[in-house]
Amino acid sequence: MSIITLTTDYGLKDHFVGALKGKILSEFSEAKIIDISHNIDPFNTVEASYMISAAYMSFPKGSVHLIGVDAEMNKENRHIAMQWNDHFFICADNGILSMLTQKIVPQKLVAINIHDRLSVEATDLDVFVTVACHLAKGGLLNVIGKEIDSIKQVTELQPVIATDKNSIKGYVIYIDHFGNVVTNITKKLFLDLAKGRPYEIILNERTKQNKKGNIKNIWPKYSDIANSRNYPIKNYEGDKLAIFNEAGFLEIAIFRSNPASVGSANSLLGLNYRDVVTIQFND
Repeated sequence: MSIITLTTDYGLKDHFVGALKGKILSEFSEAKIIDISHNIDPFNTVEASYMISAAYMSFPKGSVHLIGVDAEMNKENRHIAMQWNDHFFICADNGILSMLTQKIVPQKLVAINIHDRLSVEATDLDVFVTVACHLAKGGLLNVIGKEIDSIKQVTELQPVIATDKNSIKGYVIYIDHFGNVVTNITKKLFLDLAKGRPYEIILNERTKQNKKGNIKNIWPKYSDIANSRNYPIKNYEGDKLAIFNEAGFLEIAIFRSNPASVGSANSLLGLNYRDVVTIQFND
């Protein structure tokens, strides 16, 4: 099965997504094309990084992931392709892949160098399509690029561990359809630092919430908040909670809250992209 996934900031109003799929099928009619998302905020490489890191693991090994966010090649961003955890990723070297490479070292990285083999009218996405189809057909990375040692890292939104190891300062990197707020604090980082210590999650330091507003427990799943005391589930609707989501990142939510009618963690707790969320450990 030759799977090519698409993640872009194109939206669905215009012709761009349809045209992209048409180009892939014109070059490789047997490709199975899967949309991950076309609603990434324009040029938001951090959001794209989270989206692809959360989604790729659901696909079979050997899948090819084309990422069309901030995809234009320029003096700062070259085009790259990466084999990582037996998957292939194609994008601009703008930090999108840095969330993946923090976890596992790439199997192979190349700077794409086929631009002069294509028509002078070829766009950046035409380059990505050619590479994606080549890889989906079983082609080698060395044919489409020159091997490189490193790629650009997104450092501005990395979690920060205090020098005394008593806190992790994270940042909001994504707000989902439900208004749930995803941070860049991973479950692995939390467990490595917590070592069984009690903790509090301090929400949005900008508003200087008092201790009453802090979250003191991370649940395995959303509905577990209703198992903490012997009340009907409905009694917990509107309560704030924290979980580690399926992608392994700390997520802040409002239990069973409709963002369109009542509000969400994003609106009710005042948590927005790049805001700080801190886990404070207590000895």
